[in-house]
Amino acid sequence: MNIVKTAIDGVLILYPTVYGDDRGYFFESFNQQEFERATGLSCCFVQDNESKSVRGVVRGLHFQKPPHAQAKLVRVVSGRVVDVAVDIRGGSPTYGHHVAVELSEENHRQLYIPKGFAHGFAVLSDEAVFQYKCDDYYHPEIEDAIAWNDPQLNIDWGISESEVRLSPKDSNHKFFARFQTPFV
Repeated sequence: MNIVKTAIDGVLILYPTVYGDDRGYFFESFNQQEFERATGLSCCFVQDNESKSVRGVVRGLHFQKPPHAQAKLVRVVSGRVVDVAVDIRGGSPTYGHHVAVELSEENHRQLYIPKGFAHGFAVLSDEAVFQYKCDDYYHPEIEDAIAWNDPQLNIDWGISESEVRLSPKDSNHKFFARFQTPFV
């Protein structure tokens, strides 16, 4: 596994070693010992989630507030997405900045998103199956979000606004200018 730091401290791109031949391929999508050795981070994932979405679906920018904030390890099993992590850690030199990475079934990349980030993705292919590991359980009562189309964040989702498909919940999130971080 090759791990690459991004422009924002703590957000990492993981490139698994893929063994392929004319039969297909194999790779270890996660190995706790290898992850901890390579990153120095100790983690314990407790929940795996999967979603299937069609082109234009934008999910996010979601997060859970402390004390149940979640670190995530995300990947795409089929299709292609642009995955986004926004730094919402108060006092961080990159507060309000984001990292956007294309994840696909072809590149096998994974993105590690630590606690203190809002997360979302947009589907670029006809459909995509998205999987992620979380280090805390889902607590709907402390879930929060920031608007996907926030002008201050200026995220390039890789699709036109006319293509965007949102859930009713994701249609009504607050803009970053009105946001007060719970991560101080």
